[in-house]
Amino acid sequence: MIDENAHRLTDTEDAEQDQMPPDAAKLWQLDEATLAAKYKTDPENGLSLDEAANRLYLNGRNEMEIKRQSRLLQFIKQFNNSIIYILAAAAVMTFFMQRYSDSIVIGLVIIANAIIGYVQERQAGNALERIREMLISKNFVIRDGQKLEVDARDLVVGDLVNLEAGDAVPADMRLIAADNLNVQESTLTGETNPIEKIEEPLKDAQLALADRRNMVYASTAVTSGSGYGVVTDTAGATEIGHIQQSVGEVKEKPTPLMRNLNSLGFGLSIAIVVAAVLLFLLGMVMDTYSLPTLLIAVITMVVGSMPEGLPASTSVVLAMGTRQMTKKNVIVKSLPAVETLGAVDIVNTDKTGTLTKNEMTVTKIVTPNHAFDVTGVGYDDNGGVNFDGALTLNGQAYDWHQDNHLEWLVNIAGQTTDAQLHFENGKWELTGEPTDGALTTLYRKMAGHDPEVAEIDSLPFDSAFRFSARLADLNGQRVLMVKGSPATVLRLTDQAGDEHHWATKMKTLTGDGLRIVALAYQVVDSTVDTIDAKAIGGLTLAGMVGIIDPPREEAATAIQELRQAGVQVKMITGDHPDTAMAIANKLNLAPTVKAITGPEIDALDDTQLQAQIDDYNVFARATPANKLRIVRAQQANDHVVSMTGDGVNDAPALKQADIGVAMGIKGTEVAKESADMVLADDDFADIVAAVREGRHVFDNIRKTIRFLLPTSFAEGLVVIISILMGHDLPLYPTQLLWINMVSALTIQFAFIFEPPEAGIMSRGPRKVKDGLLSKLDSFEIVYVSLLISGLGIFAYDYLTTIGLPNVVGSTMSLNIIIFGKIFYLFNLRNDYPVISKYFFQNKMAFYIIGILILLQLGIIYLPFMQSIFHTTNVNFWYGWGIPIIAGIIVLVVTEIGKFIRFRFLKPATVTE
Repeated sequence: MIDENAHRLTDTEDAEQDQMPPDAAKLWQLDEATLAAKYKTDPENGLSLDEAANRLYLNGRNEMEIKRQSRLLQFIKQFNNSIIYILAAAAVMTFFMQRYSDSIVIGLVIIANAIIGYVQERQAGNALERIREMLISKNFVIRDGQKLEVDARDLVVGDLVNLEAGDAVPADMRLIAADNLNVQESTLTGETNPIEKIEEPLKDAQLALADRRNMVYASTAVTSGSGYGVVTDTAGATEIGHIQQSVGEVKEKPTPLMRNLNSLGFGLSIAIVVAAVLLFLLGMVMDTYSLPTLLIAVITMVVGSMPEGLPASTSVVLAMGTRQMTKKNVIVKSLPAVETLGAVDIVNTDKTGTLTKNEMTVTKIVTPNHAFDVTGVGYDDNGGVNFDGALTLNGQAYDWHQDNHLEWLVNIAGQTTDAQLHFENGKWELTGEPTDGALTTLYRKMAGHDPEVAEIDSLPFDSAFRFSARLADLNGQRVLMVKGSPATVLRLTDQAGDEHHWATKMKTLTGDGLRIVALAYQVVDSTVDTIDAKAIGGLTLAGMVGIIDPPREEAATAIQELRQAGVQVKMITGDHPDTAMAIANKLNLAPTVKAITGPEIDALDDTQLQAQIDDYNVFARATPANKLRIVRAQQANDHVVSMTGDGVNDAPALKQADIGVAMGIKGTEVAKESADMVLADDDFADIVAAVREGRHVFDNIRKTIRFLLPTSFAEGLVVIISILMGHDLPLYPTQLLWINMVSALTIQFAFIFEPPEAGIMSRGPRKVKDGLLSKLDSFEIVYVSLLISGLGIFAYDYLTTIGLPNVVGSTMSLNIIIFGKIFYLFNLRNDYPVISKYFFQNKMAFYIIGILILLQLGIIYLPFMQSIFHTTNVNFWYGWGIPIIAGIIVLVVTEIGKFIRFRFLKPATVTE
């Protein structure tokens, strides 16, 4: 768990303080004098130059330490696979037996697979490096009473830093002065709006990160105002440093698919090795072959049975899925991530910028007499301001001039906002605070033009009195206009005695997740030219506006599609629980929305959290530590978890999740580099397409496995049955290697072009623990292996018995194995009968089969290939007729099996 309030101590503090538990320092409670004494600094003059240099020497620079893995180690790790181990052993043995061609072919397969894996890993981003880059900036600092501009990397604990609008906060700091200071912390806390900062101590014993209003944190940004702060933490001790540590400590987990493939590969490897040992011992006892011949036969069986094409074909299917996702604006950073989304049953998503637009819009207006709705989306599809929409009362259009209070409210909105509209790049854009932007847009919607402000004086928003004011000439009158916190403004107006009425109105608005701003006015004498905050009172309340960060329309549709596909969508956000639940209800996140907050999660131990985690679908006021614990608790309950986010605070959870998904436009670089895939257009709906493609990819991988295993085992069984029967081997070792090689280059890739089957999004997520193959799949693998190998041996024995040369029988057996593969391919392509409207759906399969047949013509009829692979010229009947009949037998038998499976057995036995 991330320590939310850990702080770097000077070298004079004792070791007991170094072990301080989370929040024990409670820096927000300290007054200026205590803070200065704690960090041995001067709140007026800052540190001395000598002391600053000494602390920099003792504690190091304000930058992250990154551990980098060598490229050589990355490449070597690609060989850590049980199938590769056995193939490598076979390559070494054939090399020492001077069968160099066999050894080279096997070695090339191994190296090709390693290169594919290595290239994919090198393309993956490094989240820690991105976090490090976020800290590099310059800031003004007070040292020896002088204001100096220094590199942020040279800041030390105790430094007195000056913050101005536009500055990046370079370190964690406790503020000692704040003049209308607002800081955008959404990347760290998830809060939509800039946070008003104060300098006064806070008495609370426990405070969530987002509520520590006298603290500022590295990686956030000052949006307005100015202030001074004492540096309390630098580098790895900052909140973002804790995130870096969390990212570094999160171990990369293999995806569900890779876990299944590793389990399958290990099991097959053990089974094939055991079979090889037993076969060798049995061959020694039977004494059918000489020792070198027996050893080559056993190695041939191992290489023939081993599905060495499985890693390569899986990678190609995944790569094809990656390309398909790129066309849908989803950038996939690792191949297995494509399939993982198809297996997820929980999608955790951030609210701001993911489910919502991060675009403030006025949707409700309440005046003393009426409650209005404001229609329209506020922003268009390109992010520009959209002025479409109307004012309605009880569902009917309403002229805003008819209500005197409403007319004042709209004018105050236009007169007091500092946000500006400008037309750029073919669309209207806003500059300024999001809340002001909402008021500017409201005025433009109602009036149809920009406000003209004859300003006399202004009073910026101040947290001490929680409102802003503007004195201006409007319609021939001098008017004092005020906007701010509804509770504060209400006390200054003629409605102060009707608090119950307005409390009810406010509760209704907050219940919808709206942020409320009250607007009031007072006509003053024309001689008044300044605003005295303490003298403001007796205002007339024009009304209140409800502002929301609207949910994305496409997100609501996507959530419904995911729910229909058996995937739960859960919201994790730093926002207030009321706001989060309101958005969740608008999006129809779940039949019943239930929320828990970060502090409530902190009160639970890991066991309690695991027991309760599935009861909640909204997690509010969540810190980076909360997000990480949430994902881990869900995974402990055997869920396959996806995490969607865009902020720095999402990085550890993005990496911990089975698959992390980041936003491409509004997402931070840290989030994008921690994630497995990035939504290039920030469209949450792309996740639905990704889930569909993930399931499609898994289906094609499963078909590939169901194809490779029986056809590979058939090659091995040819050797095993021949040894057991004491017959000559129908196939030479080079012929088996040829079958493996041409299959690896052609037919095993036919499945990557199979389109998704109908109903792919109407079934639930696959059960990862059930593995890749069902019991029926295993049974099918056994009987197809026996069928193909049996046909090959029977035909070989028949031809040699009637007096044909062994080389003719061997050539025919080679083609029987090939045509057995071809016809079995047609059976496996989909769940429909082979003769149906779907027969020509995958046209690439026919091209691939054509290439395979051309290669077979070459190996049989080209003289130089005949000498290498022990083939010979054969007539059509022996070379092609009998193999085609054998292939048809395979197809008929497997089609009967498919009919029985899907007509009678599938509902009870097939795992989805």
